[in-house]
This record gives sequence, structure tokens and C-alpha cells, in this order.
Amino acid sequence: MKNIKLSLILFSFLFSLSFFAGASNPADGKDVKEGYEIGDRLPDIKAKSIAGNDIKLSSLEGKLVLVDFWASWCPPCRAENPRIVNAYNKFKNVNFKNGKGFTIYSFSLDTKQANWKAAIAKDKLNWDYHVSELKGWKSPTSNKFGISSIPSNFLIDGNGIILAKNLRGEKLELILQHYEKK
Repeated sequence: MKNIKLSLILFSFLFSLSFFAGASNPADGKDVKEGYEIGDRLPDIKAKSIAGNDIKLSSLEGKLVLVDFWASWCPPCRAENPRIVNAYNKFKNVNFKNGKGFTIYSFSLDTKQANWKAAIAKDKLNWDYHVSELKGWKSPTSNKFGISSIPSNFLIDGNGIILAKNLRGEKLELILQHYEKK
């Protein structure tokens, strides 16, 4: 019973937070300031995939995207990965209020490509967008985004507008359900 009450309180908080953030944003996402707070347009990222190809976050426009900062050496990140995988599998083909489908843009703070690649395989992170600068905490992107601990993430809509931040546990699925087109 206590878990149900806690879940309801958490959902109410997330709903009110997302409602107020969404209320101030134009539907098309234009004329929104770039930044790192809910309601801002998240700045674009361009980083290398394991294969060495550049992948831009903006190439995923039109989908809800979880921009997930993590690393293979981070126990809390690895513990969170099964929940992220479940959310991805459940919502990847869902239509949302402002996005078609859900995907994940995984930004690794690893320094060794072999460790990064092995963690992706072991944790079954089966989406296509895995990037890194292989510079650990010296990553220009993570520094620009103010990432000081991991796991850390941003959920953005189809226009790149931040809907929520640092979703862990049940919060990710709850917020995705909230934005699901019924």
C-alpha cells in the first residue's frame, strides 16, 4: 500500500511538472531558448559511434529521446540499464503527443572502447545510438551539459524540448505513459 501511495505521489509530481513545462512551450517547439532545464530546447550533440561514425542527436528529431549519460564502469548506471532496456522495448513503436516512437541516445563517459562495447553487449542495449568521446570526465559534451554524476539523463520530445530530467526507476515509464497518445 505504501508503494502505491508513493507511486501516486511521484506520478502526480511528474504530471504537474511536465504539465507546467509543456504549457509554456509552443506546439511546434519554435522560439524556445536553448538550455538544460525543463521546457528548454536541449543543445545538439555530435559524437562518434563505436564504428567511428558521427551521430547527431538532432538526427532523431520527431521521436521522444532519452539522452542518457552513463559509463561501463559505473555500477548505478549498469543497475539502471535493465529498466531502460524495458522502457525502450515497451515504447519504441508508440506514438506520443509530440513524437512518433521512443529511442535512446546513449552517451558514454568511458575512456576504453572495448569496455564500452562489452557493456553494450552484456546489458543488451539494443538501440542504434551509442556515442562517446572516449574522454571520461574530460568529455567536452558532458562538461557543456553540466554532467557531474552519472547516470544522468534528459527526456526530450520530437522538437528537442526537455520534458523531464534524471528519470530513474519507475519514473521513466510513468512519464512515457503520460505522454503516450491515447
